[in-house]
Amino acid sequence: MKFGGTSVGDEKCIGRVVSILEHYYKSGNEIAVVVSAMSGVTDQLHAIAEEVEKSSDEPPVDSFVQSIRTKHKKVLDAVAKDESEEVMKEIDKRLENLKNILTAVHNLRELTPRSRDYIISFGERLSAQIVSAALRQAGINSIPMNGCEAGILTNARHGCAHVLPESEPRIKSRVVPQMQDGIPVVMGYMGCTEQGIVTTLGRSGSDYSAAIIGAGIDADEIWIWTDVDGIMTSNPRIIEDARVIADISYLEAMELSYFGAEVLHPRSIEPAMQKGIPVRVKNTFNPSAGGSCVRATEHKDSRVVKGITYIEKVSLINITGAQMVGRPGVAKAIFTALAESDVNVMMISQGSSEANISVIVVDEHLERSIDALSNVKHGGYVREVTYDRDVVAVAVVGVGMAGTPGISGRIFTALGKAGVNLMMISQGSSEVNISFVVKEEEGPKALRVLHDEFELSEEEN
Repeated sequence: MKFGGTSVGDEKCIGRVVSILEHYYKSGNEIAVVVSAMSGVTDQLHAIAEEVEKSSDEPPVDSFVQSIRTKHKKVLDAVAKDESEEVMKEIDKRLENLKNILTAVHNLRELTPRSRDYIISFGERLSAQIVSAALRQAGINSIPMNGCEAGILTNARHGCAHVLPESEPRIKSRVVPQMQDGIPVVMGYMGCTEQGIVTTLGRSGSDYSAAIIGAGIDADEIWIWTDVDGIMTSNPRIIEDARVIADISYLEAMELSYFGAEVLHPRSIEPAMQKGIPVRVKNTFNPSAGGSCVRATEHKDSRVVKGITYIEKVSLINITGAQMVGRPGVAKAIFTALAESDVNVMMISQGSSEANISVIVVDEHLERSIDALSNVKHGGYVREVTYDRDVVAVAVVGVGMAGTPGISGRIFTALGKAGVNLMMISQGSSEVNISFVVKEEEGPKALRVLHDEFELSEEEN
């Protein structure tokens, strides 16, 4: 079971988490827990790390560390009064380490990826201590474990480390014994290299940690506890009558999460998928709700579409040139240049004339992309590179779309009737996802039109 930042955000939330764990543990389940930092703490750690690097004056390290201490001590005193004194000694040791690294970054005026990872891992280092103490207060044996102690071994790509296959036997030998007489609490979001250097796993890293731990212990199921009832048919902030998808396949969940659905990260599904372990998404604040179950079996109903979502903060790049037509190696030159500049291409579309290739990249990679493509342009392949920042990429997802005639027609007819202009279209060979690009201001309208077209607000048959 993994509990996100809002699930461990304060004393009431942690009390609720302990009640949930106590219920399932006393029902005879063996449980390992992964926790995120308390809500907002990781963002604060990011901010102070940037500040101490750039500040010419004495940065507020002492006051920052004291504020973090006060926040966590208040929660600890409330949920684990008997454990508070001993646990605060451990927390204070960690906060002293945090203070030292922040001071070193300020003195050197250098924030390396390695030191950044070390700093931003402290949120989980503190929250796991508190959740573990709260479980002991409730009469359940528990120890906190950092990612390295739990056996999560990664490469050295700081900020977005990849977990290595050697992690699995390490996790089994370290976590499973702790589950036989209690509930271990693993610090999410972090692992370490073979040299013991702390790494972080990137966006939604705690979900990834949970999937890795679940796969490592051969869990029957992996449960992601969050602050929503499950994976929704669309963004509920835009589509008020969006509903929870009760059953969804791994592939559908990955497609939806890749295109902006924030409940699960694509990487958090892959370890479970390799082992065929179902992933349940549940609401800590509404535990009686059924939630969503992500599994290998493709659940089809009367509707062919399961969900519709979109990615914001992306840019559309158009690459054109008559010289590209029929010329071998043009696509290779383009994508090699982008790859060498560490640009992640999210979507690709090519005209049949071969004179135009369009790609979607995240906004933060746009300048890098244009610089990389200028070199290709100088090589004589490309005549012009243009871009548009004010776009969103929309994805229509559902296993029922595969082999069903007329789906594209329904999508584009509905959008055409609503006056939504398509700037780019892309479809994978799996036919599980049809994606397209529209102007940013037309994104919400596109979602609403298609949500209504495929009747996603109605209950499944």
